[in-house]
Amino acid sequence: MYTLKTNSSFDSAHFLSGYEGKCANIHGHRWTVEIEVGNDELDNQGNTRGMIVDFSRLKTDLKDITECLDHCLIIEKGTLKEKTMEALIEENFRIVEMEFRPTAENFSQYFYTQMAEKGYNVVKSTVYETPNNCASYCER
Repeated sequence: MYTLKTNSSFDSAHFLSGYEGKCANIHGHRWTVEIEVGNDELDNQGNTRGMIVDFSRLKTDLKDITECLDHCLIIEKGTLKEKTMEALIEENFRIVEMEFRPTAENFSQYFYTQMAEKGYNVVKSTVYETPNNCASYCER
């Protein structure tokens, strides 16, 4: 199998509702998302002859997804009180609500799914919270 990897980074804050420890408080990360795509065969004609996919397209599609999460507060839907949400919105803070707890593990599956929905044969998605700590998702 041939594989390609690319990555994209974004900065955002989150917290883990119900967590007992430092991560229960709002804190930020420079998240790095690494996507690996693959195929058993390379294209044999046209502009992408000899490629799985054009790196430029792969990078652009991943960046389109990560840009939506840049410089915002990412929360799990329903974890902040209504008055807190109203106050943050009134202050013009950008909040992105997710259906899942915003952990590196859940984000790795999220980015895997998002790229697969764009038509890629995703092999693995890895999300780094820090340069030394990451979580990956792949389907068996």
